[in-house]
Amino acid sequence: MGELDIGVYVPQMGFSFADVLHRAQRCEELGIGSLWLYDHLYGPGMPEIDSLEAWTLATALLARTERLRVGHMVLCNQFRHPVVLAKMATTLDQISAGRLQLGIGSGSIEDEHRRTGLDWGSFATRSARLAESLEILTQAFGSGTVDFTGEHYAIRDMPIRPGAFQQPRPPIVVGGVGEKYTLPLVARYADVWNVPTYALGELEHKLAVLRSICSGIGRDPSTIVMSVEAVMALAPDEQSLPKVREFAEKRFGGPGFGLTEGGLIGTAPMIVERLRHWRDLGFGQVVLFTHDRASDQTLEILASQIISEFAG
Repeated sequence: MGELDIGVYVPQMGFSFADVLHRAQRCEELGIGSLWLYDHLYGPGMPEIDSLEAWTLATALLARTERLRVGHMVLCNQFRHPVVLAKMATTLDQISAGRLQLGIGSGSIEDEHRRTGLDWGSFATRSARLAESLEILTQAFGSGTVDFTGEHYAIRDMPIRPGAFQQPRPPIVVGGVGEKYTLPLVARYADVWNVPTYALGELEHKLAVLRSICSGIGRDPSTIVMSVEAVMALAPDEQSLPKVREFAEKRFGGPGFGLTEGGLIGTAPMIVERLRHWRDLGFGQVVLFTHDRASDQTLEILASQIISEFAG
């Protein structure tokens, strides 16, 4: 059938460290390639719920696994100075022997910026900051020295050593579908482009736009891994499908989750058919947000009946 890189998104809201570690270790045991966290100072819209910090959590998970890749969907560029982030990334990539996935975006939750006094800014301003950060990360992972002057950051002859373990660099994942700001950054800087859940209904159009932008700047779009983030409601059998569907629609029925547009509601064979369609469109990675927060049963079915169908 052809390979497809399939990972799971495990937003850490309401989870203890033991909860997340258990899911990470089960993913590794089952041969699921990657686990992804969110980067928020508290669960969006739910500040009263416990939520572990993103980078510290990723570091702990990578220190306690041997093969699993760990990333964020996605880091908020506004939380960390890009030179500090570059240093953090190369260090964690060394610690994990090359298992870091560096997802980054311009920021998505104004309220956490307001509460902390961090500057929010317009989308254009946040995108400009992200563009400069991506240039700084590119220099850091490339030459190992950053020398950059922009509107938002000024760095003079800054060494980043040791460099990353992965060569040429840890994969830089940029998420989003904005045609004016985000997709040009994907075309210029990203190793992986991730389409968020809210844009699944526009998948083919956005793919065409990205390919056009790549053509305009002379980049081969085949050098960018196309990635999809999608909610999956996986039923163990036909009999349980109505109940799984009802639960998923109750929890993830809002327009931002793209449950209907993604179409990943069903038994394993039904999910496989949908993933095959995305693979045939040119997507090489899928990050699944499971309806039951990565239960043991769902992870086991995912590994044995879905991922196995896409093994090389």
